[in-house]
Amino acid sequence: MYYYYDYSWFVLIPAMIFTFITQARISSAYRTYSRVANSRGITGGDAARKMMDANGLRDVQIKIVNGGNSLVNFYDPKTKTLNLSREVYSTPSIASMSIACHEVGHAIQDATHYAPLSFRNNIVPLVNLTQMMSWPLIFFGLVMSTMSPYGSMMFTIGVVCFLFVILFHLVTLPVEFNASNRALEQMRVLGMVNENDYTGSREVLRAAAMTYVAALATAVSSLLRILVLAGGRRN
Repeated sequence: MYYYYDYSWFVLIPAMIFTFITQARISSAYRTYSRVANSRGITGGDAARKMMDANGLRDVQIKIVNGGNSLVNFYDPKTKTLNLSREVYSTPSIASMSIACHEVGHAIQDATHYAPLSFRNNIVPLVNLTQMMSWPLIFFGLVMSTMSPYGSMMFTIGVVCFLFVILFHLVTLPVEFNASNRALEQMRVLGMVNENDYTGSREVLRAAAMTYVAALATAVSSLLRILVLAGGRRN
């Protein structure tokens, strides 16, 4: 009896371990600094409003996101709204302040037409489409590759579609790192932090940023696994 072992899964292991570590790190950092009050006693909502007003974004409204996940916070460039979880909005912790100011960093990027953010927003529809198409094309392409030349064509198109997904993760990195840098700089300039606050905020935001690095690593590893699997089928 012949047994087939898919060794291509081993390509994903480093990315999976890295993702696990980054998720544990952000959870640990948030859990730690969500329990530490910032030195000014200001909530995430107050910090966000102060930072936006100081940067001419008085028209950007803050909305509270109802739900159990306190890490669901985002800036919506379509509605020009800053969406914060209830915990981040109302808690005067180091974590809440840094997360809220990070999202304001995205609002400032939008207002100043920060090129990587504009590029990422513009490719979202294309990425959504190619992400939906990539896996079916890759799967059926692999299945049909030994039976029809169209199989190889489908596989190639699927891989190209997946490259747009990787591009999205790649351009997300400067967007997220820049938003964090803006937040840290503004918190200091506006006198919202002392050294302890700044150190804690930097730790929270760095941990959060690494989740985007992990997402890119996972996407690249998935593509490598696909190529390894395709190479094995051809041999």
